Amino acid sequence: MKIATNVLEAIGNTPLVELRRVVPRGCGRVVVKLEGANPTGNMKDRMARAAIEAAQADGRLQPGSTVVEYTGGSTGASLALVCAAKGYRLKIVTSDAFSEEKTRTTLAFGAQIISIPSVNRQITEELIRKMIDTAQRISQEPQHWWFDQLNNRDAASGYHSMGEEIWNQTEGKVDALVQSVGSAHSLNGVMDALRKRNSDLYVAAVEPAESAILSGRSKGSHRIEGIGIGFIPPHWRPDKVNAIESATTEEAAQMCRRLAREEGIFAGISSGLNVIAALRVAERLGPGATVATIMIDSGLRYLSTEVYRKEQ
Repeated sequence: MKIATNVLEAIGNTPLVELRRVVPRGCGRVVVKLEGANPTGNMKDRMARAAIEAAQADGRLQPGSTVVEYTGGSTGASLALVCAAKGYRLKIVTSDAFSEEKTRTTLAFGAQIISIPSVNRQITEELIRKMIDTAQRISQEPQHWWFDQLNNRDAASGYHSMGEEIWNQTEGKVDALVQSVGSAHSLNGVMDALRKRNSDLYVAAVEPAESAILSGRSKGSHRIEGIGIGFIPPHWRPDKVNAIESATTEEAAQMCRRLAREEGIFAGISSGLNVIAALRVAERLGPGATVATIMIDSGLRYLSTEVYRKEQ
């Protein structure tokens, strides 16, 4: 690898690892993309760089402007990295419902934090909408530009590279993609890249069982950060998805702990949810199939949460 001329060139080209010990016999192969290897420890570095550079290129984001965004933490940290590298100020609207590590990382890069209090640290539609409304209001100040990740037209393009990497790393042997849904940009971006290579790709979207609105069930509160926003995201494309899987917050946390202890893979709670769903798909497709899913971020971002406080 050549020397990167700046930190943004270090985004992407993350490892792909085959799971061994958590995969039942008779399953297809399950491979996981370790996005914790990105500079902030999460996949959204890809999206933040792509969307900021697109806004720079077409003039929506001007020199000296302040970027504004609502986030559960991961997008905030990634935007803070990109803005620090490019010289933009950043204001982030977040909440105490999300891990302290994410907020501290965002602060470390120089962003200003506006925190919206939650009810018992639960992630709900009401909380997300309050964050969005706050960010929109702040963005109306002079020389402020709203990133607006849910509606950002450039966000999915940041994940095309991940799809290409998965294809190359498996030497073109990818039968299924499994990914949890927040904004749906990562699902769409990776799916589109892989389907250009394999039109028969099986795609499973994943959501929290406590708020399985994509499946047509009732919204509710949960603790799986970064996904399950409580309403249908604008870029959700159900016609492109073969199945929708779900599991509870506690089930996802248990899988995270298993991944750490049995596979040596240290990942965040939405990654645990992804693996649960990927194992189901691998059982469904059977031996000979390869199922790819994403370890969205590093477990280092969740040490203050209940995920890694429990011994079992």
